[in-house]
Amino acid sequence: MRAKCLCIVLSLTAYLLSIPGLARAQAPSDAYRTWGVYGGGPDNIHYSSLDQINRDNVKTLQVAWTFDTGDAHPKSEMECNPIVVDGVLYAPTPSGNVVALNAATGALRWRFDPNEGSKIIGTLRTRGVTYWSDGKDQRIFAGAHQYLYSLDAQTGKPITAFGKDGRIDLREGLGREPLNWVTMTSPAVVYKDLVIVGGAMSETLPASPGDIRAYDVHSGKLRWSFHTIPHPGEIGYETWPKTAWTYSGAANNWPGMSVDAKRGIVFVPTGSAASDFYGANRTGDDLFANCLIALNAETGKRIWHFQLVHHDIWDRDPPSAPTLVTVKRKGQDVDAVAQTTKAGYVFLFDRETGKPLFPIKNRKYPSSDLEDEVTSKEQPLPLLPAPFARQKLTADMITTRTPEAHQEALDRFTKLRSDGQFIPGSTQGTIIFPGFDGGAEWGGGAFDPTTGLLYVNANEMAWVLRLVRQKPRTGEANGRDIFLRNCSACHRSDLTGAPPDFPSLIGVADRYEEGAVKHLISQGEGRMPGFASLGQDQLQAVFEYVYYGKETVVKDKGPSPLDVKYQSDGYNKFLDKDGYPAIQPPWGTLTAIDLNSGKTIWKIPLGEYPELAAKGLTDTGSENYGGPVVTAGGLLFIGATNYDKVFRALDKTTGKLLWKTTLPAAGNATPSTYEVDGRQYIVIAAGGGKSPAPSGGSFVAYALPK
Repeated sequence: MRAKCLCIVLSLTAYLLSIPGLARAQAPSDAYRTWGVYGGGPDNIHYSSLDQINRDNVKTLQVAWTFDTGDAHPKSEMECNPIVVDGVLYAPTPSGNVVALNAATGALRWRFDPNEGSKIIGTLRTRGVTYWSDGKDQRIFAGAHQYLYSLDAQTGKPITAFGKDGRIDLREGLGREPLNWVTMTSPAVVYKDLVIVGGAMSETLPASPGDIRAYDVHSGKLRWSFHTIPHPGEIGYETWPKTAWTYSGAANNWPGMSVDAKRGIVFVPTGSAASDFYGANRTGDDLFANCLIALNAETGKRIWHFQLVHHDIWDRDPPSAPTLVTVKRKGQDVDAVAQTTKAGYVFLFDRETGKPLFPIKNRKYPSSDLEDEVTSKEQPLPLLPAPFARQKLTADMITTRTPEAHQEALDRFTKLRSDGQFIPGSTQGTIIFPGFDGGAEWGGGAFDPTTGLLYVNANEMAWVLRLVRQKPRTGEANGRDIFLRNCSACHRSDLTGAPPDFPSLIGVADRYEEGAVKHLISQGEGRMPGFASLGQDQLQAVFEYVYYGKETVVKDKGPSPLDVKYQSDGYNKFLDKDGYPAIQPPWGTLTAIDLNSGKTIWKIPLGEYPELAAKGLTDTGSENYGGPVVTAGGLLFIGATNYDKVFRALDKTTGKLLWKTTLPAAGNATPSTYEVDGRQYIVIAAGGGKSPAPSGGSFVAYALPK
């Protein structure tokens, strides 16, 4: 057994030492002992070989330090997974600042504010930063608004030789005018002297194309670009309308990427094409939307791809960076890539060839009854592992929390379509289950290379997709028309939104100054895209409608390929009359899956509602965002849960709760674990923002008593 364990450690060490820029920080005995990359390492497995904190002593964990970012907004989110290099912790804050902290004490070393001079009224959603070094030069790459910044890791000051004055405008170079909104939610990845980026785009048209791009780490010059919406002559061009590459958008990498540095492969999951829920102007399978793509990290050339959803009209994009794992097949080690999905499945492929390691079956699904919509006849789903979330909402699953809640929810349910995965949206309303936020979500899973277990937390919430007919263009439009066309999918036609993710716009004039709202509509912020491409007259008309209720008439463009006949009426969770999930628990889960056999090892509810628990309704699970971390100490650490604000340590073998603490705000983030001066720490961002409770803005680190 010792010899086998030694082989595992040596192979992991050799792999890590092959990664440029990390070799300096990784000694031969340091395999998976640092946290210098988002997700723990380029392979994104959320694993640490640190074992000072273990099953026996985890119950004595205590707060080692706390750092308050000082820039939390009442409804901000703090989703970051901090990185730690040479005893320094680097992370973004709720407003998009970047901070460098002493990782042993939490003391601030420097702070970079990209917002100076801007009219920020809210926050940015940014999940991490990227470290690069060649042994002399040390840089932090951070995204804020439409920019990628290169910062000196020692001082936090922009490196002016990179791009223009230390930053690149990610809207440029995409072949679109006017420039559409682009931002970075997940951090870039590095390979040798390249920094490789994706980005978040608008999910309604107009939207930027989701090109994957690699820039020189020194100069910021573009080195390669991969078109996720193929141009004429490129692979996949025939799966779109002939001119779609000139107007369609998204098919972007928003959840992050993973890098096999030894093979020189970057693995890229891509999102759905715009618009999310109606695709008559993008008829076809829409390659390379909704794909897992293996690209040559040096050149950007495609090695292989697999499309997880054909012609997506359900917002079923892969939600997290893939996990690079090693599994057993016929007694041999096989390097593989695992991709979790919002639908609750795990796809597993050979890293080099893209060959599925579990059988995948193409299943037939019904066509859409909406005018001009052409759905794909088949969709692929793996036969193993079994789905880690329920797949179909039926009448016997409606909430029984109270008789009144049950009857009210059942009455609504009987008026909706609910028949499992890939049932087209409708004007009647179609149940999406698991919902738009998963199943799996952006936190990603954790993989233990010593056991072959993948740990995945998931949401089990039902949502309702209802489509409404859009008013055709007539050559002129008022502010309300423009709002309905561009904004109602998130903020609803009555401006009520779907808080906290999509805030209500009612009374916005009482909360914000005119200039701040104009800036937000034009430039975007957080998960809201900017709409500068509309032009000044239409922007002003939307502003006057939202701010003053005026329906100012302006000239409107004629019919366009960007127009859609149907649009979602908003992001609507299927809740009962009291605001709780209208289905029976569990509403959130944590599952351990053996990737060698495809078997589920254990599954538990994750989270609860404190007010329901006080009435005896415990262990319901709840919505959760942010992933787990698994350690050699036999532990699985996870925050994530929206309502109870609990940070947990579980026995990784059984799922048994060994320790918990209540955070100052929900830990909707993936924790990090690291070692400084021989002491192991576990740190998590406590920001909340996913529930009605006020947001926070602090990092909390835990360690064993000295």
